[in-house]
Amino acid sequence: MPDSPRWRRGVASAVLVLLGLGASAQGCGGSPAPVTLTVLAASSLTEAMGELGAAYGRSHPRVRVRAEFGGSQEMADRLADRQRADVLVTADDAAMDKAADYLTGRRRVVAHNSLTIAVQPGNPQRIRGLASLARPGLRIAVGAAAVPVGRYTRQVFAKAGLGVHWSSEEISARAVLDRVRAGEADAGLVYITDLRSAGAAAASVAIPAEQNVTATYPASVVKDTAHEDEAKAFVAWLASPEAARLFNRCGFATPVAPQR
Repeated sequence: MPDSPRWRRGVASAVLVLLGLGASAQGCGGSPAPVTLTVLAASSLTEAMGELGAAYGRSHPRVRVRAEFGGSQEMADRLADRQRADVLVTADDAAMDKAADYLTGRRRVVAHNSLTIAVQPGNPQRIRGLASLARPGLRIAVGAAAVPVGRYTRQVFAKAGLGVHWSSEEISARAVLDRVRAGEADAGLVYITDLRSAGAAAASVAIPAEQNVTATYPASVVKDTAHEDEAKAFVAWLASPEAARLFNRCGFATPVAPQR
């Protein structure tokens, strides 16, 4: 019977279940449940993304940014292997293009970088500039042709009209720097921001602007993210004036007019 005690108890149980589902979706006290965004980022962003994630969390207390770092090509491959993530940030457009089938929404350029020559402390090989890298007998580390720093390095050599014979090819700029820091290479081309992380373990020789290149860092939302709104908001924030100040503080250049 509709008015029986058993029927009333059934209705009450169903209501409690629905209320419980609503509370779990909203979080305690009716507030939205916290969200963790997984960001796959180029290794050259390691220090910057730490500061950016912390700043974003302070202004968006419901969102936590958890970054994973590696070569841009590796990050794109992870998406192809169906690793769950929410945002991808690479060190050039080519790596982002490779992952295009797994991305959605507008791609935003959030930072710029350039290259320098990393050398051992004290510059024992007396490397004076790019031309020195063509000297016989030097151990030169470069990024592999399939990764952004490798593509940029080859562009720099082409602009300078140099034929450089390298001794190793690495998966990222940080891996090139590690070769130099370990004494396994006399020199290598890395991003200027990487030298900040090396401290006294490496020195650098500047590359003139006319021979250098501009590295571009695009960011995009992963297509199968479980947090699309939050991921879109974070990517948009990375192109904001607040984020630009943090990028600049970490040694990156940023677009002249932050994108809307």
